[in-house]
Amino acid sequence: MDVANQLVATGQFTIVKQPLGFIKILQWFFAIFAFATCGGYSGVFRMSVECENRSESDLNIEVEFAYPFRLHQVWFDAPTCKGSEPERLFLVGDNSSSAEFFVTIGVFSFLYSMAAISVYIFLLEKYREGNKGAQADFVVTAVFTFMWLVSSSAWAKGLSDVKRATDPDDVINLIPACEREENRCKELHEPVVSGLNTSVAFGFCNVILWGGNLWFIFKETGWMAAFAGTYMPSGEKQPAPDSFGQGYGQEGYGQDQYASSQGGYQPDYGQQGGYEGGGYNQGVYGQGEPTSFSNEM
Repeated sequence: MDVANQLVATGQFTIVKQPLGFIKILQWFFAIFAFATCGGYSGVFRMSVECENRSESDLNIEVEFAYPFRLHQVWFDAPTCKGSEPERLFLVGDNSSSAEFFVTIGVFSFLYSMAAISVYIFLLEKYREGNKGAQADFVVTAVFTFMWLVSSSAWAKGLSDVKRATDPDDVINLIPACEREENRCKELHEPVVSGLNTSVAFGFCNVILWGGNLWFIFKETGWMAAFAGTYMPSGEKQPAPDSFGQGYGQEGYGQDQYASSQGGYQPDYGQQGGYEGGGYNQGVYGQGEPTSFSNEM
């Protein structure tokens, strides 16, 4: 009892009010409805075969069928109207693969939803730690979304075949005695397949739920932040390269480019006092130029 109280105390039940947890609860319920309405189905239909000889007639032929809809194994006895024993006939079709596939996906979805809700409530910090739990949850949810789409589509086609194979008007065509005009055959009761129609509807609702939940799980994975960090709008200015910035720091603004040892005109005013003496002889005009007009004369 103490362990249970401790779990309840540490649980973060507010997560069920958020889309991440609330949709998981919906998935849990819809998965139950989907596989229960299909896996728990059983139906029956009735026909009558009235022979010309009334004593050989059977006015209440009852045929029962159920999940997993191996109809080729469902049989019934019909009169031959020839004075002999009734003839055993079988329905047509085997839709067990699509029905069992649909129910299997529903059961596994139910189990995974229940496990995910438990993790959200009691292990939410570990779920968000490093985004590993959210990323795994995203991948599994994407797989279930695809599987729900495939299984629901397959079961919708299988249900159409089941309806056709269990239609009393079509089953009557399987009875040889009904091919003769003197015998009268008719249906008495059609099978009620509203539960099976509901199962298909719940299947496609699960596709929407699991697909919509991908967005809320995607926001927990951290992938959105990674994409946003690497995105650079086209109108934004690109930063200057390091070498360009260093050039300004060394030559443009940090030092006087004209004061370097390699640049331009650099007269030395400290040695010979302005323009006196041999200043020009040692300056930029070089040696050999006349120093006065008197020398030239």
